[in-house]
Amino acid sequence: MKPCNRPGCAGRVMATGYCDTCGHRAATPAAERDPGPRPATSGAPVRSRREPPAPVPVHAVAGTGDLDQHGLVVLPEVPVPELDELLEEEAAPPSGGRRCGYKGCTMTVGVGYGGQPPRATGRCPRCGTPYSFLPELIPGRKVMDHYRILGCIPGGGLSWVYLAADTRAQGMHVVLKGLINVHDAQARRNAVEEQRSLTELHHPDIVRLITYAEHQVPDRSPTGYLVMDYIAGRSLQRLFDSDDVTRLFKGRPRLDHVLTYGCKILGALQYMHERGLLYCDMKPANVIHFGREIKVVDLGAVRAIGDRTSAYVYTDVYAPPQAEIDRRGWHVDSDLYTVGVTLEALARGTEPAPGLSPDSFRLITERATHRDPLARFRSAAEMSRQLWEALREFRSLQFGEQLPESSTRFSPTDAALDAGLGAIPSLGHWTNRPDGTPRELSFSAPAAAEVAGALPQPVPDPDDRAALLLDTFPPDAPDRVAEQWRRESRLGTAETALWLCRAYLRAGRQDEAETWLAEAETQLGEQDARYDWRIAWHRGVLHLSSSDVDGADRCFDAVFQALPGEYVPKLALGYCAERHAEAWADRDDELHRQARTTRAMTFYEAVWKRDFAHTAAAFGLARGHLASGERDKAVAVLDDVPSTSRHYDRARIAAVRIRTGTLLGRPPSVPDLRDAARRLPLLRLDGGESDGASRDRLVAEVRENVLDRWPRQGWGPEFPAGTLLGSGTRQALAELLEQSFRQLAGQAHTADEHGRLLDLANTVRPMTRF
Repeated sequence: MKPCNRPGCAGRVMATGYCDTCGHRAATPAAERDPGPRPATSGAPVRSRREPPAPVPVHAVAGTGDLDQHGLVVLPEVPVPELDELLEEEAAPPSGGRRCGYKGCTMTVGVGYGGQPPRATGRCPRCGTPYSFLPELIPGRKVMDHYRILGCIPGGGLSWVYLAADTRAQGMHVVLKGLINVHDAQARRNAVEEQRSLTELHHPDIVRLITYAEHQVPDRSPTGYLVMDYIAGRSLQRLFDSDDVTRLFKGRPRLDHVLTYGCKILGALQYMHERGLLYCDMKPANVIHFGREIKVVDLGAVRAIGDRTSAYVYTDVYAPPQAEIDRRGWHVDSDLYTVGVTLEALARGTEPAPGLSPDSFRLITERATHRDPLARFRSAAEMSRQLWEALREFRSLQFGEQLPESSTRFSPTDAALDAGLGAIPSLGHWTNRPDGTPRELSFSAPAAAEVAGALPQPVPDPDDRAALLLDTFPPDAPDRVAEQWRRESRLGTAETALWLCRAYLRAGRQDEAETWLAEAETQLGEQDARYDWRIAWHRGVLHLSSSDVDGADRCFDAVFQALPGEYVPKLALGYCAERHAEAWADRDDELHRQARTTRAMTFYEAVWKRDFAHTAAAFGLARGHLASGERDKAVAVLDDVPSTSRHYDRARIAAVRIRTGTLLGRPPSVPDLRDAARRLPLLRLDGGESDGASRDRLVAEVRENVLDRWPRQGWGPEFPAGTLLGSGTRQALAELLEQSFRQLAGQAHTADEHGRLLDLANTVRPMTRF
């Protein structure tokens, strides 16, 4: 194996291409890397205005589409279109007419009546003002003496968009944008706003304004034109509707392409929002994919945040409901609504996504387009973070990429939640058996209270005034903190109340925990608390601590809906589904058991494949395979636990126990025994006692399981003869097991334990003749 070439890592690159220590793929030299497209801004916790650090650089598996240094997909290259593909042979007047707009006239002009086609020129039937929907600039005409018009290209609903050659810069093309109806005062105001917006905006994913020009044709008033960069590509609308989309993407576009578009679009919108501007008209037609980049174009609908006086410009099918706009105007979440609809439209043409990926994506767009604005994302950065997380989930499920990252909303946990599967049996495994017969391999889920105490805790909102004090609180003395709550006003916050909820829950005082959760809701206020995922999370943990798995499942599902990209809610939902599967198994309902098992494994898989550090998901997956009698698949999952994990040894112990235990009434096979015999000598066994004592108990369990299921005709010539299981006869194995029980008797702490273990030794001792 090659050494890992990442700075500060002493690991080795495995055959999979990933380092066995840092978990990353070998770093690509800078000279070989494609800089790729720019990322969107990273997300931030709900109710927080601070943003987490930029994503860690990652690299993709060869042949699946590279990731850039920000973890976004390097988009396929869209070639520069031929000019004749862009130019309209004959510029058609806008369909449906346009508002007259002269001195506020609201009459629609340019529509046909009595079955007649609409007229491109005429007079307003109401005020008599002449109108013309013919383009003022014809091919060959020059603007500012050096922009030579080549023709019209498809553009905005209120403007003509012209392609022009810059005669002062050979080979350079620009776009000129001017009003269709120069008499419409509102359209003129929008054009002025667009000019002002473009002048102030300098973002790589937003079209750049070059200059502003006025041009006069005979017998008409001067018309102003925005001169902008020509983006030599295709709009996402045209690209996804084109016949050669599969050629450009080498197949149908994938979900990670759509997620990358979303992150980039949201990066541009976050930039605008930070400058007090709303975009208002996001749709696939307003995003150009050129080369491997994108540009947001057509800023004609831009307005200031808080503006309730100027007329709204938007596209109905992508905008929030009209009743909502009339009631509350346009807000940041309204922009995010249009992004959600845009991504839904793009995703319809993608190839099917694996595992949980489609659900995670759907929940992101559903939150963005929720009917209640309070339930939507609060910022473009927050939505972008969830898309970025969903992209990593898709890549791990689709291509097997390990894309580890720290959660921005939950603190890490090191709990294995293996329910004893990876533990060395205690003496009670033998001394507490009522009938003295060996037990089958247990693969039950851990107890609900244990899981409730081991799940990760939410990271405090840094904007909460008590957030910096929480680490100073004594974790085992909630009463003292509760007393201070009444004395210090700075402690009277939602985060302090949530801390007290967790502290009392750890102390086993459920009623006090419930009281402080209610106090946190009071601090947040009824409206905010209704959609605050932290409240739902704590309530789910409280349900789990009292073994109310159904209630916990509903609460964790609400968190999943709020944070579709986070792994922690999926881990909790996987556990709830696993417990539901066990309940259906107790009712002898195989159909429902299988459905719940599949659900549990879908959640566990989404967590595990993304990061092998989450061993709780690995043990959950292994239990799911065992429930279906799949030893090999269970062991394969546990074998992926990296050697750097603190649960590496537990996973290896569990593999030995799985190989040798009786599973669903079926004994281990000869290949199972051979694999166990190979693995056991390699184990490092240290449970706070001597290695020999631990090893003796595991060896005793293995020998007893094999002897108990010894077939009448023997195991055959492939039986793994040796020090672990003997020479291959039942008598030889019985003698070894007798020896094991006598060794365990030496570990007994009481006379009763000692006597029981000796009884077991005498029970298995082979009969002898004198």
